[in-house]
Amino acid sequence: MKKAALGCLGAVVLLIIILLLTVIGGYNRLTRLSQGVDSQWAQVQNVYQRRIDLIPNLVQTVQGAANFEKSTLEDVAQARAAAENTGIDPNSAPTDPAKLAQFQQAQERLGAAVVRVLAVAENYPQLHSTANFAELQAQLEGTENRVAVERGRFNDAVQQYNTALRSFPAVLYSGAMGFTVKPYFTATTAAQTPPQVQFNFNNSPSTAPAH
Repeated sequence: MKKAALGCLGAVVLLIIILLLTVIGGYNRLTRLSQGVDSQWAQVQNVYQRRIDLIPNLVQTVQGAANFEKSTLEDVAQARAAAENTGIDPNSAPTDPAKLAQFQQAQERLGAAVVRVLAVAENYPQLHSTANFAELQAQLEGTENRVAVERGRFNDAVQQYNTALRSFPAVLYSGAMGFTVKPYFTATTAAQTPPQVQFNFNNSPSTAPAH
């Protein structure tokens, strides 16, 4: 009788140890995956910040062109201010889908404003001969491509984390430990392809348009 009781107690203790090890292992895995998401979020922020940092140089370069559209430059300045002040922690991925959507909207607005500036610049052939402008063109194109790459990597990291979070047995205890589902960047028509910033000055008018 006593041996049976000890056997049952030993089985219970062994079961508790297995459960503890499972929970600890699951917690460590979710923590590692969550940190991976945060790390990739920081990379996303870095490439977006690079684009923001390039805007003053772009504005300074094009505003020297005669009759360059002031409203276009005002739009990009406003979009830059909005993208720079989203209020989102650059080192920790947002958990609120609405906040991420707001961040994405601000960044896409800035991207569209930059494309408009560059489109207008096609009407000013004298800009094409400016070394600084050519360098900005290359940097902006590279940055836009990098944005697409880092956003994709961020979504991959989020997918791995969310899958682990919803898998058994983590789904039973992850919420109690403070782990929550993280939102993705959503694909929009404009975001599926990096904005094209190449120029075609061969078809540009020989003189700037009148305003």
